[in-house]
Amino acid sequence: MQTINKHGWWYNQLFTNWKRFEVIYISALILLQIIAYVIVPDSLIGMISGVAGVICLVYGMKGRKISFIFGFVQCVAMTYVAWISHAYGSFAIDIFYVISQPIGWYLWGNDAATHAFSKAKRQFVFGGAFIAWGVGWFILAMLHGQLPYLDSINFVVSFIAQILYILKFQENWSLWIVVNIANFIYWVILTVQTVTGHNDIGSLGANISQVTLQFALLFNAVYASRVWATGAADNEGGAGK
Repeated sequence: MQTINKHGWWYNQLFTNWKRFEVIYISALILLQIIAYVIVPDSLIGMISGVAGVICLVYGMKGRKISFIFGFVQCVAMTYVAWISHAYGSFAIDIFYVISQPIGWYLWGNDAATHAFSKAKRQFVFGGAFIAWGVGWFILAMLHGQLPYLDSINFVVSFIAQILYILKFQENWSLWIVVNIANFIYWVILTVQTVTGHNDIGSLGANISQVTLQFALLFNAVYASRVWATGAADNEGGAGK
């Protein structure tokens, strides 16, 4: 802790306590976003959303407060991408994400520890998320949104997951895994539809950037669930103060 304390807050948040595996995988995931943009360079904002999203969630995995700065950038960019793609569930939840970033910044500054629900409360939360998904599916279908059965997961399950993330409950990562799988499938379908000419809404580059982003976030969520379960994020978060 003496080595950490002699550095400033920004250095401490950005550069301390990185494992080689983490450096390699965050570099690979960011490179994947850049490659996607080079292949289809029609959406710079999509690439910015992807890169900021990767950085945000990796720092979130490490329990570091600075993740909310990158999260704000990613959410603003993603709100635009969702709007032009008529992903109304994503658009609505991204507005919530933007608002939640300063709230998360404040709360993470007051509590470094992660938490976990009892088995009964965990089942209640997951069951509630399932019911909310069905309700969201119905609403988004009425609004004629694209792929409402998948977009609803991004809309309502993400809402619950983000609240648990802000409050540092370990179960947030289980919900994010579900969300990221659904989002990956969602954006793959939209990308295929755009390539085949069955969908002219949105941008091919933005769609591809979201495919790579969701793959990156899924990988990170799986890894983060292990990190938080072992309590490693508690130490990371404490180092950030």
